[in-house]
Amino acid sequence: MGVQDSDRRVARAFLVLVVMFLVAFSVKGTEARASEPFVIAASPSLRGVLERLGSGFEGTHSAVRVRLYFDSGLDLRRTIAGMENSMVGKYFIGTGPINIVAPGGDELITRLEGKYYVLPDGKRPYAAEQLVIVVPESLVEAPDSLETVSRGRMRLAVADRSRTRLGVQTDDMLRTLALHDSLKGRLDVATDSHGIIDHVLSGQADAGIIYGHEAVKQQERLRVVAVLQKGYQPTVHSMAMERYCPNRQLCEEFLAYIQSVEGQALVRQAGYAVPGDKLK
Repeated sequence: MGVQDSDRRVARAFLVLVVMFLVAFSVKGTEARASEPFVIAASPSLRGVLERLGSGFEGTHSAVRVRLYFDSGLDLRRTIAGMENSMVGKYFIGTGPINIVAPGGDELITRLEGKYYVLPDGKRPYAAEQLVIVVPESLVEAPDSLETVSRGRMRLAVADRSRTRLGVQTDDMLRTLALHDSLKGRLDVATDSHGIIDHVLSGQADAGIIYGHEAVKQQERLRVVAVLQKGYQPTVHSMAMERYCPNRQLCEEFLAYIQSVEGQALVRQAGYAVPGDKLK
């Protein structure tokens, strides 16, 4: 009898373990099925702001997991075109559909609208690049405006106009504000933003002009002392719903989120301005 009781106890314990395992497996499987992938195909330059927006959106939609796919403008266009013209299904790189397209600048979205790869009249502007003046984090007496720099003796690092969009916008701004003469002999021309950062940190220049989102990435070494909001045409970034978005309601919710108060706060934290902000 004792042996039979012992066997029964062992059997009951085993059954309990099996039931617990099945329940746990079932719950885990339910969570996995409830987690809906949300794919944003985007330009690599937008990684910082999109990661913030993606995390924020996940915080308001617990069952959604935002996935970011990065590619250059031309390759991104080819990827979307190949997906939409596929005979085997409207799937992104063979695994699933794209929800949102977020290229750098609006030129590509305009082209995609023309091909009906994204829904027409559906793009939502959410971020605008802005120029800022940066100095080494350790600098105590820093200028508080571009006018202060122009009146002093500081060397200002700027990007080469012939090589980068940053250089074109910076040069346009200095000419519009008539500051070229006052800065004559004190402009330190670098190849691009990386060169500007190197020149400022090495002491070759006292301050530099770069984009705000680039300054955010260097915030442990550089400090923003002024935001430059006039004299140039800022690049605006928009998103649009891909034509075969599998969940249009969710896509609409995301597009609304990026223009919400919370979304705009995340955009500003990433170093961008919000389109429509009043220029000073």
